Amino acid sequence: MILCCGEALIDMIPEKTSSGRDAFVPHPGGAIYNTAVALGRLGAPSGMLTGLSNDIFGQQLCQGLKASNVDIDHVIFSDRPTTLAFVQLIDGQASYSFYDENSAGRMLAPSDLPLISQNVNALYCGGISLACDPCSEAYETLLEREHKRLVVMLDPNVRTTFIEDADRYRSRIMKMMSLADIVKVSDEDLEWIINNSSSTEQKAKSILGIGAGLVILTRGSLGATAYLKDGIAVHVLAEKADIIDTVGAGDTFNAGFLSKLSELDFLQKESLPKISANAVEQALQFGAKVAGVTVSRAGANPPWAAEL
Repeated sequence: MILCCGEALIDMIPEKTSSGRDAFVPHPGGAIYNTAVALGRLGAPSGMLTGLSNDIFGQQLCQGLKASNVDIDHVIFSDRPTTLAFVQLIDGQASYSFYDENSAGRMLAPSDLPLISQNVNALYCGGISLACDPCSEAYETLLEREHKRLVVMLDPNVRTTFIEDADRYRSRIMKMMSLADIVKVSDEDLEWIINNSSSTEQKAKSILGIGAGLVILTRGSLGATAYLKDGIAVHVLAEKADIIDTVGAGDTFNAGFLSKLSELDFLQKESLPKISANAVEQALQFGAKVAGVTVSRAGANPPWAAEL
């Protein structure tokens, strides 16, 4: 099982009422939640480790996970509130205003971490959970504890509005990338994390030097490139799509990539170092295909396997 570790929140999506007034409609979301749901819909065994509220929004999130076949045995429930993210869409691009103080997800502490069940073979971490204390400490502790036993994929998915101490955040991300087997990073995030004069490609390859075995660099409409330890680079183009909005596109790409690796039996600690360029290309192409469906419809609504 692929255990997705990080935020689950409510995206408040702008919509018009029947009378034409502006309103916000609650939709389950969050980068890690989106990936967990996408994995479940694609048929990959998936679960989620996060802090969820017992409030009405937390119930909505829990129902969404169950409806998409996502295991919730590692979820930690509390009476703290759910994180809310109000979304604005401008030319199809999303911007967010977060309400996250003392929330169930943010207040997850290292001492709250459950034991990881034996049917888990991979961890997926990232998102705003890596920028907010104390949950960022919890997920860092989890990787330190489990990285030698489980395959780890990390996507920093940088949200600068959450970062109070840039140097501390960069240090944490660099440490977590060194513990990961797979690092996926956008070109914009990479330029922010590694703030020097090196080229984007050089920065991506430098992550291989600190421990990761596979680095995926995404460039939006230009596609994605994977860099392997042996020096091979694999590039795939983005899927052509009529873009409605981009909410959840990267999250769904990650799910497609992980799902294909799982299908090909490379999502194991023993087999991943032996992965071929062909297998990486298949996984990248499937990630792009799944993401192409997500951006073609409103909200983070990843496809089911039967839709592909």
